[in-house]
Amino acid sequence: MQADSASPEELLASLGEAAQHLLFPSESDHPLEPFRSRGDASSPAALRAAEGLAAETPVEVTTLDDFLAPVLDPPAEAGEAAQADAGRYQELAELLERHLTDLRVYRVGRVDIDAYVVGRHPSSGAWLGLKTRVVET
Repeated sequence: MQADSASPEELLASLGEAAQHLLFPSESDHPLEPFRSRGDASSPAALRAAEGLAAETPVEVTTLDDFLAPVLDPPAEAGEAAQADAGRYQELAELLERHLTDLRVYRVGRVDIDAYVVGRHPSSGAWLGLKTRVVET
């Protein structure tokens, strides 16, 4: 897919606006925040180095579709708010897919997990996207 030409700063602002007031559900719900890696994020090792994480920090790689599946298709019993949020999450996914290449999700840690939804900006090469926290016990 061809990425659009918004600058990294414009894209981060758009992501922040699109994610405003959304909480990513887990055992403890957390906001999604715009994120720009301090360096290369093309692999788990690169992300660890860029974010100053220990080499032994566990990192799981998944797809945007797999990561967002629970919020894009919530069960009916989740309620009206979850159904309404599903549309907003779809808009976020489309924004990421339209503006970034090499999209991936890194789940860093165990139990209290930092989740990085990142892709490469086509003109600057910067790795950016969204970050949230997921709690799984």
